[in-house]
Amino acid sequence: MNKMNILKCCFKIMNRILEILHMDEDQDRMYVGCKDHVLSMDINNITHGSLKVFWPASASKIEECQLAGKDPTHGCGNFIRVVQPYNRTHMFMCGSGAYSPVCVFINRGRRPEEQVFFIDSRSEPGKGRCSFNPQVNTVSVMINQELFSGMYIDFMGTDAAIFRSLTKRNPVRTDQHNSKWLSEPFFIDAHLLPDGTDPNDAKLYFFFRERLTDNSGNTKNIHTMVARVCPNDIGGQRSLVNKWTTFLKARMVCSVLEEDGTETHFDELESVFLLETEQPKGLLVFGVFTSTSSVFKGSAVCVYNMADILTVFNGPFAHREGPNFQWVAFQGRIPYPRPGTCPGGAFTPDLHTTKEFPDDVVNFVRNHPVMFNPIYPVGRRPLVVRTNAGYRYTSVAVDQVLAADGSYQVLFLGTDKGTVQKVIALPSNHSLHEDLILEELEVFKNQAPVSNLRISSKKQQLYVSSEFGVSQVSLHRCHAYGSACADCCLARDPYCAWDGLSCSRFYPTGKRRSRRQDIMHGNPLTQCRGFNLKAYRNAVEMMQYGVKNNTTFLECQPKSPQASIRWLIQRDNDRRKEVKLSDRVFSTEHGLLIRSALPSDQGLYYCLTTENGFKRTVAKIRLRVLSDAMVSVLTDKRQSPWGWASSVHPKVLLAAFSPAETLAVQQYCKERNLQKKQQQQAQPPGPLRGDLAKLKPLLDRRKSRNRRNHLPEV
Repeated sequence: MNKMNILKCCFKIMNRILEILHMDEDQDRMYVGCKDHVLSMDINNITHGSLKVFWPASASKIEECQLAGKDPTHGCGNFIRVVQPYNRTHMFMCGSGAYSPVCVFINRGRRPEEQVFFIDSRSEPGKGRCSFNPQVNTVSVMINQELFSGMYIDFMGTDAAIFRSLTKRNPVRTDQHNSKWLSEPFFIDAHLLPDGTDPNDAKLYFFFRERLTDNSGNTKNIHTMVARVCPNDIGGQRSLVNKWTTFLKARMVCSVLEEDGTETHFDELESVFLLETEQPKGLLVFGVFTSTSSVFKGSAVCVYNMADILTVFNGPFAHREGPNFQWVAFQGRIPYPRPGTCPGGAFTPDLHTTKEFPDDVVNFVRNHPVMFNPIYPVGRRPLVVRTNAGYRYTSVAVDQVLAADGSYQVLFLGTDKGTVQKVIALPSNHSLHEDLILEELEVFKNQAPVSNLRISSKKQQLYVSSEFGVSQVSLHRCHAYGSACADCCLARDPYCAWDGLSCSRFYPTGKRRSRRQDIMHGNPLTQCRGFNLKAYRNAVEMMQYGVKNNTTFLECQPKSPQASIRWLIQRDNDRRKEVKLSDRVFSTEHGLLIRSALPSDQGLYYCLTTENGFKRTVAKIRLRVLSDAMVSVLTDKRQSPWGWASSVHPKVLLAAFSPAETLAVQQYCKERNLQKKQQQQAQPPGPLRGDLAKLKPLLDRRKSRNRRNHLPEV
């Protein structure tokens, strides 16, 4: 796998847990929260023009936090967890406040060139807006200067709620201590999404995972859920007062169906990304899921169509009945208006507020908030699956890229090892998709999980955060694919194309016919005609020395992760034969490893790669295995470089050189003998020619001051 350290820029603060909380592409700013600080970064270059506000917790709150037994470093500080735009000049910000949530307004100025960023109000309580525990995630959305949050509302972390605050109307929350609504949730993300053409029908969706009790009532299993409420919900008149009367939720399934019929689930949602498409109701929801089973460990990416999500919320409600208290579809009468419908929308034009809802509608929502049918991904299978890979995905961002042969989705997937994989989804013959890893970027030197990703299609930049900092990476790095047309074509990166001279950025509006790109098939034989394909099939021969009975590694790293590798060996003038792999000689991801090298391992090794029928020699390595006696003599500092020459047979000495080097030494010796004869005849010696002129100074420098022992004649 091609891993490259492409860290462009990074910003660090001691004792930090950095998280990108908001991006404003209109203002060219990105807001990052961490301990006692909030950062305003220029998305054009995050190392320049960054503004910082220092906002620590009060000394009294820190003391109370420590007396309560909380972690002084990772708990008793003001960890910024909410940053939302309030109006054109101000942001609303909340922090954990050393287990005493607090909020303020920040003045960011009207225009980005003003370089304004400071606290512009007194602190106000943050309960119901931000979690007490900074390790517990808080998600938030600002709608019409009202804050909607998903968090834990108490010090002990037992009362989870979806809460509306910062409002002139009455605050509204989920039904308290009702496990049908929320059961130990861990909030991931929240988004306001339209539902038809009427803005009053828009719903606010919360994505989270929670622990649900199974039918036996003994075991709690983790499931991923999506819940929605109407932003204009003000609660009920007699029931569910100051509580949501439009709250509904459904399970999101991400699983793999095995050949034997068993279904393996990825139940824990880690990250969500919404991608708009040109199709009406064609919004796509990308989710990263993991499995923490002791038997099965891995991660997957599932894609959901918004139309399918709406179908589930318009479907049957779940109901428990029977002796085993099992979930079944509700078969009774559903009241009007349908539970979950927003007031004042296309279906309820005569109902202006939720307080006008009939009591049976409100009571139905209280007792039946769960939908019976789960939400399945597109194709009922994951788009990307990784099992026993040594890493797990933690976050996702997606870009829709227009290429010469169609439109493609490029996924950027953060891992728990601090890397970011660039993956493309390609249609296969079975109406499903296959994924190709285009490259893997080592964004941070330290292996810390990527906390979140933000993408700017406008700036063509990707922003990555972890506990060690924030980095900025270009979406396209076409130069990394080499300087050959075949390499550029085989990369199958929709951002890049061969322009006749180099692999460069592809612009779909360009009319240059010389642009060569084939994302679907990646066939350089058809795309790179006239660009001297044969010139890239051979590699320069390299010399490598090994030591007998020691381990030797022959490096061969193809540019593409999709290429298959074969190793061939040629001994003396014999034909090339495929290397026989064994416990002593085996192929790795980065080359050929030979344990306990033997003289019989000597030869010319060829590393051949094949991708889409295109073959090439990536590496050509001539291996020489030195004996222990040769190594001991070469490494003995007590002897002069050539002091041992007279005691070593010339053939043994020349065995350490390649044929070309042996020929050069022989020619040099002949020239020296000729010069001696000419000197004896009192004639000036002739000049050395060609490479011998370069070889002479090298050998002269290695001679000992004791010139009695010369290089043996051969």
